[in-house]
Amino acid sequence: MSSQAEQTMGAASSVPVEERKVVIRASNLVKHFGRVVAIDKADFELYAGEILAVIGDNGAGKSTLIKALSGAVTPDSGTIELDGEKVQFRSPMEARNAGIETVYQNLALSPALSIGDNMFLGRELRKPGFMGKLLRALDRPAMDKIAREKLNDLGLTTIQNISQAVETLSGGQRQGVAVARAVAFGSKVVILDEPTAALGVKESRRVLELIKEVRDRGLPIVLISHNMPHVFEISDRIHIHRLGKRLCVIRPQDYSMSDAVAMMTGAMPAPDMPASE
Repeated sequence: MSSQAEQTMGAASSVPVEERKVVIRASNLVKHFGRVVAIDKADFELYAGEILAVIGDNGAGKSTLIKALSGAVTPDSGTIELDGEKVQFRSPMEARNAGIETVYQNLALSPALSIGDNMFLGRELRKPGFMGKLLRALDRPAMDKIAREKLNDLGLTTIQNISQAVETLSGGQRQGVAVARAVAFGSKVVILDEPTAALGVKESRRVLELIKEVRDRGLPIVLISHNMPHVFEISDRIHIHRLGKRLCVIRPQDYSMSDAVAMMTGAMPAPDMPASE
């Protein structure tokens, strides 16, 4: 990173999160599945340059909220704004085209395909000229080159061969490929769903470092996780979801992990106002 870029990022990080631009704002989102109310007038804000953790007990509705933001679920009512403009995503592809990339817990990688092929899955580059336009031949050298650059940008130098199948990689390396793909194409937001759930201690550590590096590159991140130590270590703010709606937003330096769990379960009252207001 150049010294000018470092100075710019340093200046951005010194600005309080709540004084930065709101990248995504959701207001009064409602989603029913039959008689089940999955999200009930839920609110959400993600600011530029932050890691926002979303936590909640099982069945709290946090997964449905994230799916609404990423286009996998269409809310029954409510509004979603991206960079101040109202949006209505009818599919994950529409959200991806708008700059929102999601890395799900199952990674959505194709094990038998190469790293380069997985990086460009659904976005394949065609060869220029006759071969690409009429025969639809893939430009594999170009895809492999870009994939290598993106992995290097995130410090994933342990992956030597871009042409190797994803099934030959370790869990941490696979997660790294999925994150690199999201960063490569996510121009506005990256959403990570339980990124360390199936990883060991060493691999989890590398993924946490990756997340911070992505944030430092300027992309805001939504982190869904049940791992409280990880949440409190890397998040700038914590959105606590309970009974289908946002209960509160707290700063990790102001509360303990046991406080957050108590709020999630209803054993402790939430602060009067979210940290974002």
